[in-house]
Amino acid sequence: MKITGNMLLGQSEQLGQYGEIFAINPATGEQLPPAFGSGNQQQVTAACALAEDAFQSYRSTSAEQRAAFLEQIAVNILDLGDDLVERAMAETGLPRARIEGERGRTMGQLRLFAGVVRAGQGLDPRIDPAMPERQPLPRSDLRQRHVPLGPVAVFGASNFPLAFSVAGGDTASALAAGAPVVVKAHSAHPGTSELVGRAIQLAVKQCDLHQGVFSLLYGSGRMIGTGLVSDPRIKAVGFTGSQAGGTALMKIAFERPEPIPVYAEMSSANPMFLLPATLAANPTALAAGFCGSLQMGAGQFCTNPGLIVAVDGAPLQQFIDECTGLLSQSPSQTMLTPGIQQAYVSGAERLGQSTGVEQLAKGLCSDAPNQCQATLFATSAEAFIADKRLTEEVFGSCSLVIRCQDEAQMLKVAKHLEGQLTASIHCNDNENEDLVRNLISVLELKAGRVLFNGYPTGVEVCHAMVHGGPYPATSDSRSTSVGAAAIQRFMRPVCYQDVPEKYLPAEIDSANSRGLTRLVDGVLSNA
Repeated sequence: MKITGNMLLGQSEQLGQYGEIFAINPATGEQLPPAFGSGNQQQVTAACALAEDAFQSYRSTSAEQRAAFLEQIAVNILDLGDDLVERAMAETGLPRARIEGERGRTMGQLRLFAGVVRAGQGLDPRIDPAMPERQPLPRSDLRQRHVPLGPVAVFGASNFPLAFSVAGGDTASALAAGAPVVVKAHSAHPGTSELVGRAIQLAVKQCDLHQGVFSLLYGSGRMIGTGLVSDPRIKAVGFTGSQAGGTALMKIAFERPEPIPVYAEMSSANPMFLLPATLAANPTALAAGFCGSLQMGAGQFCTNPGLIVAVDGAPLQQFIDECTGLLSQSPSQTMLTPGIQQAYVSGAERLGQSTGVEQLAKGLCSDAPNQCQATLFATSAEAFIADKRLTEEVFGSCSLVIRCQDEAQMLKVAKHLEGQLTASIHCNDNENEDLVRNLISVLELKAGRVLFNGYPTGVEVCHAMVHGGPYPATSDSRSTSVGAAAIQRFMRPVCYQDVPEKYLPAEIDSANSRGLTRLVDGVLSNA
């Protein structure tokens, strides 16, 4: 399929006139054609107007229509074949296996949400039947379901050109909720974004939906991003990126005449706690697992393990020695963009120059462009607690070992942490059970996902997954950007009081036309 550089406004397309964006192959520094025209406020307004026009008809589609639409997008993405895979490889420097795996995950997310829609998940239907004879006052007939918020703005992520981008989890969950979507493509992979955008555009046409259900824009954050979040027709935002970027969007959204929610996934150091008995039992295996996780994808995962917390002593030193040996011989890896690589170098230098921090290991050097050399640092618990900057994420294969004097200090470090996407505990049956329970108690308030005896990289797309956490991991700790529950971000509850039966939505009618499991007078029922 030919890549044109055009924005997709419903079923039409336009070449932006506000400037040009070129993709760069980060492995070679080569500029990739074509030029992508950057949009302006006029295109933002047009896309948002289309989305508003589409909202009523799209939210009124049946569950089967919406599910079939999501499945058709997945089919169309697969039908792009090698055109998509090769373009994504060129724009990211990622290997074929990674891109093909991410394509499969993207299609899997779409199909997961098709199942969510068919099952009525997210609707949360509740019925409290009328009690006209109740004393001292009767009760009205009260019924509740969730409805979509309205058009959603989605910002493509830099580190996942497919799974967190144009047809990624934010888009899939918003479309599943019944919300039209306007996507701002990430400038690092515009060609990949156009190809996937055309797959969605085609699915809209194939499923006979209003053209405004989907639009795709290119342009700078200040112009397109600010314009989208500020537009009164946009009712929610999905964002994956930096803390600075997410916080800026939150500020814009809050200062609108009608504030709207911004669901931003931003920053996380993902601490790993190596408990004493487990560390003493097998430091070599722990080191191998940690180094593999740290270097996966040049550390460009939001769940990369950036902190190691352990009691100082011979077992920890053996773990460090093993890590030092592995990392010192590890080849450098290509990072996704020059900007990400420059930020990594700056972050690692800042960390290494901090008071009380020593560099333990650094990977092999390379003359290739945009390289990430894995780096390992160490500091004391006291220094870590004293300097808030040491808690900040360095995006890439960089981690900090925190040496604790004892188990009590491990807990103190845990309590000092800011919000995280993940927190991992490595323990065995010989550990102090009070320590384990206390750690869980602390970490479940700090992170969206608590892992045992595993490594945080890799996020399963399923019903139970939580990919979220307290600020600055995300802007709203009550939400997840991965998994079936992500649909809840783009819906809100409505109560229907004494509504005549013929006007009730099918999800809450007396016949249970949808065949859903509902909470009826406080009891789950399929009736």
